[in-house]
Amino acid sequence: MLHTPDLFEPAIDIDLHDQVLTHVFVRDRLVQRAEGAGPLPWRIYREAGFQVLRVQPVGRHRGVPHVAVTLDGPEPDALPQGWRAGGLRSWFGVLDDATMAIAMRALQVLEWDRTHRFCGACGTPTEQVGYERAKRCPACGLTAYPRISPAMMVLITRGRELLLGRGVNFPPGRFFYSALAGFLEAGESIEDAVVREVREEVNVEVKNLRYFGSQSWPFPNSLMIAFHAEYAGGEMRPDPAELADAQWFPIDALPPLPPPGVSIARELIDWVCAGLRDSAGGR
Repeated sequence: MLHTPDLFEPAIDIDLHDQVLTHVFVRDRLVQRAEGAGPLPWRIYREAGFQVLRVQPVGRHRGVPHVAVTLDGPEPDALPQGWRAGGLRSWFGVLDDATMAIAMRALQVLEWDRTHRFCGACGTPTEQVGYERAKRCPACGLTAYPRISPAMMVLITRGRELLLGRGVNFPPGRFFYSALAGFLEAGESIEDAVVREVREEVNVEVKNLRYFGSQSWPFPNSLMIAFHAEYAGGEMRPDPAELADAQWFPIDALPPLPPPGVSIARELIDWVCAGLRDSAGGR
C-alpha cells in the first residue's frame, strides 16, 4: 500500500528553481520522459520548453526539496517528442513507491491551488498565506485549506466468505471486485457512515467493526478509512445505482481483485483472508 515515504516532511517554503525536483502535470496528468520515469530537476523541463502555469511547494524527502508544477499548455497528447503524460493510475508499477506517493500529494496540492483561486464566499481573488498551506480572501477573510474528503471502506465477512462488489463508476478496464466504500455525510461519524453505506448499497447490517488503517487517495482528494466488519443480518441485494455486481465469495474462490501494493483495498482483503485462514488452521 502506498503511503507517505519515510523521512518525508511537508514544506511550504520551497521555491521553483533549476535544481529542485519537480512533479509536473498538464491538467491532471503526470508528465514524464518517455524513456526513464522519475522526478527531474526543473531545469530539464525548462530546457524542453515547458512553461509554468501554477507552482506549489510539496516537501522534502531525505532533505531533497520537491515542488509541484502545472504547465501552461501544451495539451496532454501534444507534448514535445520524448515526453508523455498519463493519469496517476497509469504510473503505478512504473514509478517507485516513494516517487508515486509524493506525486499523489503533489496532484492534490495543485488541485487545491486550481480550485481556490477565488473566494468561495465573495468571489475575490485569494492570496497565498505565507506561514501555512492556506489561501485567504483579502476582502472577507475566508481561509481555505486543502480539501480532504473522508470516505469509509469496509470488508464484510460471513464465516469464511467475503462480501465484494464491483462499482458502476469504476474506470474502464477495472473489472475487479473490491471492498465496499462510500463518502461520509455531514454530521456523521465514520462508524455511522459504514453502517449507512452498507445498508444502502447491499441491504446488509453489520457488527463488530474493527479499524484497519487509512490511506490518502488523490482521486481527487479522498482519505480512505478502512474497516473489517462482520455480517449481522439482511438479504444481500445490491443497489444498481451504486454497484454493477456484489456477491459473497469464499476466501478460496475469490474473483479478480485490485492489484497488490497500491491501494488499501487489496491490503485489507489480504489481511482479512490471512486472519481467516490462520483461525481455521488453529482449530
